[in-house]
Amino acid sequence: MLWYKVAISAGVAMFRGKFETTIDAKGRTSIPAKFREVLVDTFGDERFFLTKSSPVRLGAGEVNYGLVIYPYHDFLALEEKLKDGTALGLSLAELAAVKRTVLVPAVECTADKLGRVLVPNDLRKTAQLEREIHFVGMQNKIDIYSQAVWARVCEQDEQNFPVDSAALAGLGL
Repeated sequence: MLWYKVAISAGVAMFRGKFETTIDAKGRTSIPAKFREVLVDTFGDERFFLTKSSPVRLGAGEVNYGLVIYPYHDFLALEEKLKDGTALGLSLAELAAVKRTVLVPAVECTADKLGRVLVPNDLRKTAQLEREIHFVGMQNKIDIYSQAVWARVCEQDEQNFPVDSAALAGLGL
């Protein structure tokens, strides 16, 4: 745990790991303590944005969604980048789709003292969050999936994993 604290104080800690938890019928869940700590200590703000993730393609034309937590200032920077997405190489139709998918459903949140947050009903339905859920650290953001969708994402990741990739070899993987 000492190294974890040192990494946070140096400003290099990221969201890492996977945590299983639950969401109740009213949409309340608890953000894992390690993620809350990184949010405040590394990203400097207890506020965050909760929104719909990019589409998760599961093969055979099937698409599902999870949710994503962006640190407050990172989300504001994303909004700024998307003001004129043509510089990103997106067509106007693609830019509008990204904005409607990620920016429109976003809600600003703060967890209570116990780390609980209320997930709005429309986001719960989109991500199919019912009882068992997974918080997945993705370095500078946190993905949230239902247990069923997470299992499918892991299956798809196995198929998409770049076996015998020179890029991975360069990383030592």
